[in-house]
Amino acid sequence: MRAVWLFSRNDAVANVAVIGAAGLVAWTGSAWPDLAVAAVIALLFLHSAYEILRGARAELREHSLAA
Repeated sequence: MRAVWLFSRNDAVANVAVIGAAGLVAWTGSAWPDLAVAAVIALLFLHSAYEILRGARAELREHSLAA
């Protein structure tokens, strides 16, 4: 359930950020806003992946101790 929430949140944030970056690229004529947003989105997705893996490991440990 947590993974679904993180994926949905990341998609919403990424879509808004990409639209904002497109506006900044059009306004400034530079590619830097697009590159900066891409880096932030990548970090957001990596952080979410880490959280999901950490939670999965905790659940596995909890189930292996209960068995």
